[in-house]
This record gives sequence, structure tokens and C-alpha cells, in this order.
Amino acid sequence: MSIVNSTERFSGRVEDYIKYRPGYPEEVLDFLGAECGLSAGSAVADVGSGTGIFTSMLLRRGYTVYAVEPNLNMQHAARLWLDTEQNFIPVDATAEATTLETHSLDMVVCAQAFHWFNNERARMEFNRILKPAGFAALVWNNRLPDADQFSYAYENLLKSESLDYNKVNHRNIGSADLKAFFRNGKYKQVNFRNRQVFDFGGVCGRAFSSSYVPPLSSAAGIRFREKLQDIFVKHNVNGKVSFYYKTEVYTGKV
Repeated sequence: MSIVNSTERFSGRVEDYIKYRPGYPEEVLDFLGAECGLSAGSAVADVGSGTGIFTSMLLRRGYTVYAVEPNLNMQHAARLWLDTEQNFIPVDATAEATTLETHSLDMVVCAQAFHWFNNERARMEFNRILKPAGFAALVWNNRLPDADQFSYAYENLLKSESLDYNKVNHRNIGSADLKAFFRNGKYKQVNFRNRQVFDFGGVCGRAFSSSYVPPLSSAAGIRFREKLQDIFVKHNVNGKVSFYYKTEVYTGKV
């Protein structure tokens, strides 16, 4: 997949992305602060920052945050939300060419984004912009596909009715990719629990925020929504279902 195509995938899904994508447990920020030696004023690049979900959490910790995002629609959404924050610095650039100063950052973090990058070129760029003692962190909300019957049915729906779910799924990033990215193949992994609870409107918003789900304006999207409703009706409890996640955090030098 080309870098250009990957940066444009979410252009028509920004509103749903803002409303329905999961946040991250505060424990993630606690861990990164301690593991990466961060303090108020530390310089952090949130690469692939999207609409600013993780950026906002970094800003609350008092860090100076360079929000690197090539998708202009998503970057615009982040600006509307965060432009009043003194330490928010939006950057229109890619992970492979951030335009940031050499050896200027204490941490580079990629939240729900690394699987879209060219891994080797991003590794070289991160090595350039990080201080010698700086850290890289990769973070994913990994939705658990078999947490309950709804989760299992939803996963099967994605596999059968989505555009390219199996191709772009971030679970395709494995230990070999991580070892190649982190210096000498060494990194630390920690996991945290995360959860979202939705009515059917929320379930639809969450589903259609994903780039691999066919647009609701298409025939395939209408069919997807109908099948999603069937799953919801079958598995909801008091009008709600849950999305369960394992929030995975990988840290190390590059």
C-alpha cells in the first residue's frame, strides 16, 4: 500500500472517528512517563496523530507535543479541538519524513498508527529526530475478537463483509516487525484493559470509523449495516454491547 493511499483512507470518516474511536487508559500515560523518563515540558512527537485522541492525553501531562499527521481532514479536526493548547504543535508531514529537528525529541509515540507506516523508513526517521537517550513507543487498542458472543460475531462480519480487513489489520504486525524496528531487537511490552459500551448507534459509528468497512453510502455499506443490526439484536443486553480491548504498549530505543 502506498503512503499516499494510506494517508487518505480516513478522509470521509473523521466525524465517526472523533465520536466513536476508543481512548486509552491513563495507566498507559503513567507507564510511558516512568519508562521513558518524561516530565512536564518533555518534547514528544505523536506520529500519525489523527484527530488528536492520544495527543490530548499527552498535552494533559504537560508535554510539548508535535502532532504529525498527513491527512488534512484529521489534522483540521485536531486543530479545532486542541489549537488553544499552548504546547500543541500540529505538523503536516508523514512518519517517514516528519520535518522535525534532528535529536530534538524525548519520545516518539505512534498510537494506532504504526501499521500504516513504512517500518524501515520510519525507524530511520525516528532515530534521526530522537535524542540519543530518547524512546519510541508503539500503542494499539487491540480489540479482542472472542471476548464474548457479540465480539466473535462482529469479527466474523468484518472478515466476510469488509473491504480489506485481513490485509490492513494491525494484528499483522508481529514480533519480527517489532524486533526489526527496535534497536538490537529489544523492547518492553505491557498490556492494559480497555472497554467501550455502545447502543446500536454507537456500534454503527464505531464500525464505520474503520477504513476497511465499506462506506454507508454504498450498497455494500448498507448490507454491512443490516447484518450488523442483526448481530446487535441477537447479542445486546438491555440495548447495549461492549467492545473489549487489550491496549498494547511497546517501548524501546530505535
